[in-house]
Amino acid sequence: MLYGSALRKSVSSPPTTPLIGIYDMYSASIAAQHYNGFFVSGFGFAASHYGLPDIGFIAWPDMLAFVERLRLAFPGHHLLVDIDDGYVDPEVACHVVQRLERTGASGVILEDQRRPRRCGHADGKLILPLEEYLEKLQLVLSSRTDLVVVARTDATEESEILRRAAALAETDADVVLVDGVRSVEWIRKVRKVIGDKPLLFNQIAGGKSPRLSLSELSELGVDVAIYSTPCLFAAHGAIDGALSDLKTADGRLPDTRETGAIGVKGATELLEKNISRHHGDRQPARVG
Repeated sequence: MLYGSALRKSVSSPPTTPLIGIYDMYSASIAAQHYNGFFVSGFGFAASHYGLPDIGFIAWPDMLAFVERLRLAFPGHHLLVDIDDGYVDPEVACHVVQRLERTGASGVILEDQRRPRRCGHADGKLILPLEEYLEKLQLVLSSRTDLVVVARTDATEESEILRRAAALAETDADVVLVDGVRSVEWIRKVRKVIGDKPLLFNQIAGGKSPRLSLSELSELGVDVAIYSTPCLFAAHGAIDGALSDLKTADGRLPDTRETGAIGVKGATELLEKNISRHHGDRQPARVG
């Protein structure tokens, strides 16, 4: 299957394509019941895999192994992967892109930050000279076969945002992302300056960007929306609440038959779907 082509087709067709940020296999298993596209979030992966903030700790073999497990369990889902700055070195970025494509990733996001890097919605971001980023981006583009490549700028100064967005739109990147965009007005400005190039919008709870519905994003000409952390932040609240309740109950677990909460049966049924997806509609062979 050409996973890049499938994602590219979805992005080019209205309305706005949502990709849900997942942070581990279990969160992906739940998200798969609601959406057919995942965003492999650097924020979520750094938090779940290392217990560290999204400031450059991710090692690419770890990310590659995670994407391999995702593709095995979800053969029909879009998988857009955050590769940060391409793990610094342009040649490493090309190697990672080729490995991810062979593993079954649908696309990658490559940013123009330099180290020490930050979450796109954090303060203190530093960016590469535009020419240096464009050189890295071009190498990555020449390394892919079908993979979707999202060119991302983390510029924060207004004239530089527009200069970089226009430059990214002139490349062969499939999609442009200006991360941390602060207003609807600026979405319109970016949409205008990149012309017909597909536009991606990143939504993160508590981030710098406005909270917008998919319908609103479609009206603004946004082609794809990534939701970086809904699963991670929901898990944070739910786990904290469940353990507070357990402490209050002196360690007595709730009765799932009364509460309707997930228990071992429901969890097992959810995870079994990750096996059965590979069987599709095939019928067992007849004997005799």
